[in-house]
Amino acid sequence: MEKSVKKKDVKSRIVAAAWQLFYEKGYNGTTVDDIIALSDTSKGSFYYYFSTKDELLDTLSLILDDYYEELETEMDPKMNSFHKLLYLNYKVHTMMEEKISRDLLASLYSTQLVSERQSHLLDQNRNYYKLITKIVDEGQKRGQIRADISVSEVTRYYAMCERALVSDWCLNKGKYSLGEYSKECMPYMMEHFKV
Repeated sequence: MEKSVKKKDVKSRIVAAAWQLFYEKGYNGTTVDDIIALSDTSKGSFYYYFSTKDELLDTLSLILDDYYEELETEMDPKMNSFHKLLYLNYKVHTMMEEKISRDLLASLYSTQLVSERQSHLLDQNRNYYKLITKIVDEGQKRGQIRADISVSEVTRYYAMCERALVSDWCLNKGKYSLGEYSKECMPYMMEHFKV
């Protein structure tokens, strides 16, 4: 068990370092050696998890899931469940705006549209989907989110709204704050599910 945790820690460090460098230096300006140095790992460790730097582009969902885990521990468990969804949306979109290159994000979204493979971003086993599902279920039981619509349907709609906001921000070349715009729009987009 401890060995797998250590392996996960190494992989997580590589992924986090890569995305930090992609933001700071651009994807093309980042080398594998840069990633190895910042993650404090070895070439062997890097190539154990990734054959090429390109493979790191598929790890955005890991970065986001790690952040969702962090946010879950920070949230007051007693917070209204509907407000938890809005809080998560605002925090994650603010983080994306501040730490993920908009051009790289736009490129990733566009490749997801034409890829034959299943998108990691849509993987229902992600921590993201598990957390949103848990909050929606909790909200329905508390009487804070409509219970006449299935948990999976509310979760699917929430995820679609989040992707729509990110897509629009990318299309507009980041001319406005993604976090602030999401904070303004997401309550209207989700109003239908609020009790």
